[in-house]
Amino acid sequence: MKTNWDAIVVGSGINSLVCAAQLTAKGRRVLVLERAAVAGGCIRTEEATVPGFRHDLFSMSYPLFVTTPFYPQLAPKLEAHGVRMVQAEIPTGVLLPDGRSLLLRQSREANVAAFDAAHPGDGAAHARAMAGVEEQAPLLFGLLGNEPRSFDTASLLGRTLLKQGIDQVSAFGADSLKSARDWLEARFGSDLVHALIAPWVLHVGLGPESAASAMMARVVMFTLEAAGLPFVEGGSDRIVAGFRAIIEGGGGALLTDADVEQITVERGRATGVRLADGRTFTARRGVACNVTPTQLYQRLLPAEHVPPATAERAADYRYGRACMQIHIALSEPPAWVDPELGKVGLLHLTPGMDGVSRAVNEADRGLLPAEATIVVGQPAHADPSRCPPGTSMLWIQLQELPRTIRGDAAGEIAVPADGRWNDDVAQAYARRIIARITAHVPNLERATLGMRVLGPHDLEAANINLVGGDPYSGVCSIDQFHLFRPFAGTRNHATPVKRLFHIGASTHPGPGLGGVSGYHAAMEIG
Repeated sequence: MKTNWDAIVVGSGINSLVCAAQLTAKGRRVLVLERAAVAGGCIRTEEATVPGFRHDLFSMSYPLFVTTPFYPQLAPKLEAHGVRMVQAEIPTGVLLPDGRSLLLRQSREANVAAFDAAHPGDGAAHARAMAGVEEQAPLLFGLLGNEPRSFDTASLLGRTLLKQGIDQVSAFGADSLKSARDWLEARFGSDLVHALIAPWVLHVGLGPESAASAMMARVVMFTLEAAGLPFVEGGSDRIVAGFRAIIEGGGGALLTDADVEQITVERGRATGVRLADGRTFTARRGVACNVTPTQLYQRLLPAEHVPPATAERAADYRYGRACMQIHIALSEPPAWVDPELGKVGLLHLTPGMDGVSRAVNEADRGLLPAEATIVVGQPAHADPSRCPPGTSMLWIQLQELPRTIRGDAAGEIAVPADGRWNDDVAQAYARRIIARITAHVPNLERATLGMRVLGPHDLEAANINLVGGDPYSGVCSIDQFHLFRPFAGTRNHATPVKRLFHIGASTHPGPGLGGVSGYHAAMEIG
């Protein structure tokens, strides 16, 4: 193994892989270091239940990645190494306890009709909302995609102000800060429409009452309608293999079981890293760390290189609700009461918007929610190569869980004295969830061949960035978003140490399989 590199990337999640691939395209030799035995960060595929069933253990779909400006340059290279995207037939939908459902398709016309059928006028409201995103797309996606403190962002704001005027820009700003509840209740009359849209704010680390959740809900709906819900054919680990091939083809390397212990610094500049096993590697142009702020400023950087204000803000960085994953191998496709539901890529089971709010509130207060929002992923319908012929699988996610347990809102599950998650609590909670799904999938129990439950404690054990099982590496509230992510006082992805860059879900633009922060760091490292 070479010891001298042009750049070093700590961590191997999507942002790390994008960063390394972009640097490789510039002719740089890049070393990617992953502390786990398997590369990919939250991208991991395993036969987690029974042989022949390839489950995506954590993340699963890629709408944010395929809509980035740099994806068209990366796509041919990934395809050359066997990476192929496949689309869910229906991107998303919602199912209520009473059996009513609503689906969102990749057709504005079909969605308008479906919304109008739920409540007259809701179709027109949806069309206006999507047209509003289209109208403000340069500003909206520019703010999310550009570095916050940059000439590009300043120029974008200036052009928008000249074109639209202060009143319209101010109205856009105020509207962007609204909660999803305020927007949904003001614009849509159907509880089904509320229930369809509200759970999606969980996927950006928010709740229905959170500031800016309305804007994020509109962005998500627009993205799903326009780009669908793409999966990596054969399992998400194929994209990790594709990136590895790109990096190694350019003279780089991806090393696993490589726990970085410290960033080496000389004369205020990052010069490389030292591993826990004593090995050292140098980086001529820069080091990018895909870690949380607490990892970067309390573990990796020597204290003498961390300004007191930065150390204090890093210590105050807040993590969000915990997450849990359940994977089920099925001997046959799930027999939903409505067969159309079997075509949905990501289906939410919820009592409605109030149910989402209640579960978020219970989790925030340390309670196991009585009726959490159930996210049911069905990749095998779009990608039958993941499991044996005639079989299927379910990918289940729960995003409204407490990191520290103080009680059970339903009063059924015994809480550990120390409040920590363990296998017994995770299994007990999984049984509550499976019972709710079974009410809508009569063949679930009979068809189940195997099941794997991953509690918040398992998520953190698998990936050090998932603190307490938080899948988004930090609360995405307005005080830890955009200019303030990870915290006030930071400048884009730079750090107080020259040639050291901070990337990943804890940094702008936040969580999601997009790779944007890695791209920006690569542009800076050059």
